[in-house]
Amino acid sequence: MKIYDFTVKDAKGSDVNLSEYKGKVLLVVNTATGCGFTPQYDGLQDLYEKYQEQGFEILDFPCNQFGAQAPGTEEEIVDFCQSRFGVTFRQFAKIEVNGKNEAPLYTYLKKEKGGILGDKIKWNFTKFLIDREGNVTERFGPTVKPEDIDAKVKALL
Repeated sequence: MKIYDFTVKDAKGSDVNLSEYKGKVLLVVNTATGCGFTPQYDGLQDLYEKYQEQGFEILDFPCNQFGAQAPGTEEEIVDFCQSRFGVTFRQFAKIEVNGKNEAPLYTYLKKEKGGILGDKIKWNFTKFLIDREGNVTERFGPTVKPEDIDAKVKALL
């Protein structure tokens, strides 16, 4: 199984088969608009602008599981991210990343790259880096800023 085998909902509720990202380097992030790490959207956007033309994509999955820090609707979240941080990368529907209702995508990601909590996501802004072949190469905790993984993204491109 690869990341390309999953279908998710975008922020407008449309199905997106992740196979459309074949051949690209991906950064999958669970986000929140009211989190202490929310300013990382600036760094994510900078990474996206720097490498998007070389085949880099960011997949943003809002998650309200940690301190109810993503309380808005998908439309409100997209509006907030675009107006506050100038986000132009693709945003998806809210998901759960832990527990009985976790998204299958996150079950897969956590199986591929466990973290310090094993198969649990610790908090918002956990990041998974995926190479052009769909392999999950690294997992970064919430405190790792996007600019700190620039070289790892560049190496996969």
